[in-house]
Amino acid sequence: MTADLSQLVKAYDVRGVVPDQWDEPLAELFGAAFVQVTGAAAIVVGHDMRPSSPGLSRAFARGAAARGVDVTEIGLCSTDQLYYASGAFDLPGAMFTASHNPAQYNGIKMCRAGAAPVGQDTGLSDIRELVESWLDSGTPAPSDVTPGTITQRDTLKDYAAYLRGLVDLTSIRPLKIVVDAGNGMGGHTVPTVFEGLPLDLVPMYFELDGTFPNHEANPLDPANIVDLQKRVREESADLGIAFDGDADRCFVVDENGDPVPPSAITALVAARELAKHPGGTVIHNLITSWSVPEVVREHGGTPVRTRVGHSFIKAEMAESGAIFGGEHSAHYYFRDFWNADTGMLAALHVLAALGGQDTPLSRLVAEYDRYAGSGEINSTVDDQKARLAAIRAAYESREDVTLDELDGLTITTGDWWFNVRPSNTEPLLRLNAEARDEATMAKVRDEVLEIIRG
Repeated sequence: MTADLSQLVKAYDVRGVVPDQWDEPLAELFGAAFVQVTGAAAIVVGHDMRPSSPGLSRAFARGAAARGVDVTEIGLCSTDQLYYASGAFDLPGAMFTASHNPAQYNGIKMCRAGAAPVGQDTGLSDIRELVESWLDSGTPAPSDVTPGTITQRDTLKDYAAYLRGLVDLTSIRPLKIVVDAGNGMGGHTVPTVFEGLPLDLVPMYFELDGTFPNHEANPLDPANIVDLQKRVREESADLGIAFDGDADRCFVVDENGDPVPPSAITALVAARELAKHPGGTVIHNLITSWSVPEVVREHGGTPVRTRVGHSFIKAEMAESGAIFGGEHSAHYYFRDFWNADTGMLAALHVLAALGGQDTPLSRLVAEYDRYAGSGEINSTVDDQKARLAAIRAAYESREDVTLDELDGLTITTGDWWFNVRPSNTEPLLRLNAEARDEATMAKVRDEVLEIIRG
């Protein structure tokens, strides 16, 4: 095992190939460093269904307990179930998962008490530096420390009850729903959350299998929702939902099997949250659709635009007291859920909205899906800065555009906008474009791609 922590520790979590990049002894060091940086007296730890997750999770717990910290292990769980435990117990937490990444990967998502984020500037870099120092000089043995305890606790039913207490589904019309868990943690959480509701559930790939034998657990890749789309049509279902590997994101398809853009889900949920919290603030990242701030304003709320990434969203939500936040990647954040992201709660909102009226989902979401979008298009480049400079040079002199660099480069006119931002971990530029009609969007998209790939 070689521990290249500059590659292993990303902007928001720890993620790498097992065992080539990290293993259980390294996870134990991370457990010790996590409690030293957070100053925690107790923590909660959970893990997904990947073959390496139980061992890495237990090693992390050992490292923490060796520093005198009491550890509660909640075992198999979704990431938002870990956030629930962090919030409900008011403890820092660690979730062992590589989310939607391929089977050979694993990682840790860490949070402070109350599910507050641990990002690059809020502890992650300190944890990395501490682990690096121990790898170089040897881990100092704690002196005069009584080891903490490691105990187990099942939180699944409490997590389900908490979510169902936030969205009332008891009086909706009966719905037939296909759920593709992708052999991930949705197969663990969905049966308990949906139990007893007026839902005819058609399960797909609910067997927990971290080798992902059917398809990758990344529903944002169109190839990974083909099975769901087909099954929704075959079953004449009202909708389909796909979860990613750790089930903190959900992706929706309508009764025709057509994908519903995450921006439309953001707008729909924002409208519902504003009905509960009139005049509230809603966070959206800068590559969500124009529809989102429009709908927020129409429902009496205040939209706030922010950078892409959960640590930025969570920090802005905490600062502004926002009631809800959404991203293009199907991450949905709720003040009522400790500002953390939960795909399951977003899914319950969609079911409540659909089941509370008689029109099909395609017609319901049309109100929130108003523009033509490209989706995110990734291009490999040899020089990110040079390509961004070339794009800027091509547009900055035009009188009809405005330009900002909140996150990458965003160019906006009255009829279209696009954003190009660099990946933090790969030699990629990510393009998102939107326009008032499909032809204009395609023209703008192709013009920018020609510069990126030229």
